[in-house]
Amino acid sequence: MASQVNGHRSGSDAQGGKSLREDLQEFLGGEALLHELDDLTKVNPVTLETVLRCLQARYAADMFYTSAGCTLVALNPFKPVPQLYSPALMREYHAAPQPQKLRPHIFAVGEQTYRNFQSLIEPVNQSIIVSGESGAGKTWTSRCLMKFYAVVAASPTSLESHKIAERIEQRILNSNPVMEAFGNACTLRNNNSSRFGKFIQLQLNSAQQMTGAAVQTYLLEKTRVTCQASSERNFHIFYQICKGASVDERLQWHLPEGASFSWLPNPERTLEEDCFQVTREAMLHLGIDIPTQNNIFQVLAGLLHLGNIWFADSKDEAQSCQLMDDAKCSIRTSASLLQLPEDPLLETLQIRTIRAGRQQQVFQKPCSRAECDTRRDCLAKLVYARLFDWLVSVINSSICADPDSWTTFIGLLDVYGFESFPNNSLEQLCINYANEKLQQHFVAHYLRAQQEEYAVEGLDWSFVNYQDNQACLDLIEGSPISICSLINEECRLNRPSSAAQLQTRIESALAGSPCLGHNKLSREPSFIVVHYAGPVQYHTAGLVEKNKDPVPPELTRLLQQSQDPLLKVLFPMDPEEKSQEEPSGQSRAPVLTVVSKFKASLEQLLQVLHSTTPHYIRCIKPNSQGQAHTFLQEEVLSQLEACGLVETIHISAAGFPIRIPHQNFVERYELLRRLCTRTSPGSHSPSPDERHSEWSPHTKGATLQPLLQDILHTLPALTQAAATPGDPAEATPVPVHCGRTKVFMTDSMLELLECGRAQVLEQCACCIQGSWRRHRHRKQERQRQAATLIQAAIRSWLARKHIQRMHAAATAIKRTWQKWRHMMAFLASKELDGVQEKHVSQVPLPLGSLLLPQAQTSLLEAIIRLWPLGLVLANAAVGVRGFQRKLVVWACLQLPMGNPSSYAVQTAQEQAGVTSIRALPQGSIKFHCRKSPLPYADICPEPSLHSVTGFNQILLERHSLGHMPEGSHW
Repeated sequence: MASQVNGHRSGSDAQGGKSLREDLQEFLGGEALLHELDDLTKVNPVTLETVLRCLQARYAADMFYTSAGCTLVALNPFKPVPQLYSPALMREYHAAPQPQKLRPHIFAVGEQTYRNFQSLIEPVNQSIIVSGESGAGKTWTSRCLMKFYAVVAASPTSLESHKIAERIEQRILNSNPVMEAFGNACTLRNNNSSRFGKFIQLQLNSAQQMTGAAVQTYLLEKTRVTCQASSERNFHIFYQICKGASVDERLQWHLPEGASFSWLPNPERTLEEDCFQVTREAMLHLGIDIPTQNNIFQVLAGLLHLGNIWFADSKDEAQSCQLMDDAKCSIRTSASLLQLPEDPLLETLQIRTIRAGRQQQVFQKPCSRAECDTRRDCLAKLVYARLFDWLVSVINSSICADPDSWTTFIGLLDVYGFESFPNNSLEQLCINYANEKLQQHFVAHYLRAQQEEYAVEGLDWSFVNYQDNQACLDLIEGSPISICSLINEECRLNRPSSAAQLQTRIESALAGSPCLGHNKLSREPSFIVVHYAGPVQYHTAGLVEKNKDPVPPELTRLLQQSQDPLLKVLFPMDPEEKSQEEPSGQSRAPVLTVVSKFKASLEQLLQVLHSTTPHYIRCIKPNSQGQAHTFLQEEVLSQLEACGLVETIHISAAGFPIRIPHQNFVERYELLRRLCTRTSPGSHSPSPDERHSEWSPHTKGATLQPLLQDILHTLPALTQAAATPGDPAEATPVPVHCGRTKVFMTDSMLELLECGRAQVLEQCACCIQGSWRRHRHRKQERQRQAATLIQAAIRSWLARKHIQRMHAAATAIKRTWQKWRHMMAFLASKELDGVQEKHVSQVPLPLGSLLLPQAQTSLLEAIIRLWPLGLVLANAAVGVRGFQRKLVVWACLQLPMGNPSSYAVQTAQEQAGVTSIRALPQGSIKFHCRKSPLPYADICPEPSLHSVTGFNQILLERHSLGHMPEGSHW
């Protein structure tokens, strides 16, 4: 085709692309180097061809993730790669100081969103928008991100909180298999396609720990329960029941082996998702016990049997359609499993109740065969939709945290991808409408808003032409006339509407839209909408009926009569609801259509996304067959064009993704001025108090400009410090641009500023630590000196007290000792005096010896006082006569005074020795004498160093004995 709608490539563009490929042959020839470019902004020049070749080279090298500015491109490998999603790799990205330096990965995006909460600026809620076609890997990406956050955001400090975190993590992870079993199905493009949209809110507390989660769903494709396209399947849960139930469960649910069900096509296909036991275990962890699970599966089995109910055409319009022969058993089995009365169930499917007139008269009209089939399908879709919503509420009640326990959240948006089938109806219109809104959110948030902000801030910017889908959105949801408004109007008119009539109205009312087309070769009524991802043809047959989604009141009343415990919960008896089901004709409320409800929920979702910081992951499907190692350039190229990836790369490479208001920039990076020495003495920065007083609305900008210039002057020093000889790119980063109200910079410059700020904070911390240590040292020194003085004073006082006590004790002892010594001396003197007088009076002396000389008298007194010495002297010749010596012996030995002749005392000259001396002196002589006869003579109060101590042993030195004259005896 030479040209494409909505500005896609034309024939001349194709020729230009061919010449461009020739010009880039030399660059593209280096195929071996293309896989090393982990960021598509480094590709030069940035064209679809170069980007495509780079992705193909990385895909061949098993590198499935590539950065593209603010977007991560994820290629579906279509094969298991366990090492790419291991817990060890999760911890590696979480513990890395700079995760952006590692290889591109969904874990890097997850870690970036998680670290945004840890900044000093007030945390802002984060969201990750995972988009792409069906089968591109969106569900797998969301599942891996949930596992990543469950690992890194659960870091409790206590054992109890660790158990709580593990329980929350397990429940959040177990919600995936349950929702995939009940909400995913096998389609033409994907074996595990999400047939509903979900926004998972991971709730974090102030410590960035995961405390819970919440799930919000959008537009479940409930028509898949009763209608499946060729080569497609129903929801996974029906196949899990039929293939994984035990024999007893099969008997209980009336699911015999090899049974055929019209709502269960392609049962022979076995998929990885057909794991019944995994679903049961996940439901058990979410708090759904075994009896409740059996009740759920029993209801689902009843829906399968309900699909085997077929009616035959009635020959008379007044008669209701009868059941076919092979459907009678099915109606009985279905009524038994749903615990409904069989006859009312059949009557509700065959007969329609009509209320008309002011009196609200009730009429019953037999339904045609088509109407009976529609009511049967409506009953099944109603039960399944209520069951799915109930499961979501049970999951939320199990994993959702108390509102007071979390402060921020990370949102994971996983919606159905862009779809284009041979037969597209209202479901595909809503799905593609949602993708258009998300594409517009991306365009508005990043492409258009970024360029417009550059222009407002006064930055020189060469605008990039990007693909805007606003015209397509105006066609679908615009006011006053759009496709949605026309379909809703057909529903409100409450008149029969044909498919051709609806096609004519749309084409005539919206003929001026460039995104509306018409296929003249189509036999069926339809219209074409040129979406951002390509044109899609929608058939108008059944479009109005699906939008109405009518639920006859008699079906609801029938289900309220069920005795099944689960159906009683799903369809409670509410009197208010009953009164609302029968409104009068004048006060009838407007019909709430499927498109209206979906549009309202989508607007609510976009409001949540606008309040968060978005991150984008674009999932690309290398081929539509799901084969590994197969890269089809045509299919990948169409996806790259559809998602506007090239325009994203252009703006990301030349733009500034970091935008900080002046005041916030000054508040955060003002301390960088410490790194710049002031060169001009006249420059003066106002103090914080002065600055605070000057920040009025009129002078705020003028006050901030000098501070901004001072901070920006520090950038060359930071750049030079960060430059390395081997990496010149780091030495010349993209400069910072200062706009009118904001500062614009790249990620590398922000990293440089953060490093400088961390350096200044480290210096300040070192200064504070040094001052604190100095203060603490001085304080400790003063305390030590004070303690030394106190200890010295106490020791001095204790020493004085001790000396005083010792002096008093010594004085008391001395006084007592002196008193005792005087007393002993007195007693000894008195005793010796008495002995002297006694001996002197008893010894008869000759007349001639009474008058002794004065010398002899003094000698005698000395002998009497010291009797041992007198004993010695008695045996020595000292010039005393023999008679005096004998008197001395008598006195010393206390002999009775009698006749001197009756005693014979021999001296040493007369005999060989004395009685008390064992032998003659041979050097030293030891005398053994009796104890002193004096009681107090043995006590010497004050011995002298030169006195003889001890009166029982006397040592006589040989040389001290005098020469004894011969014949000295008497």
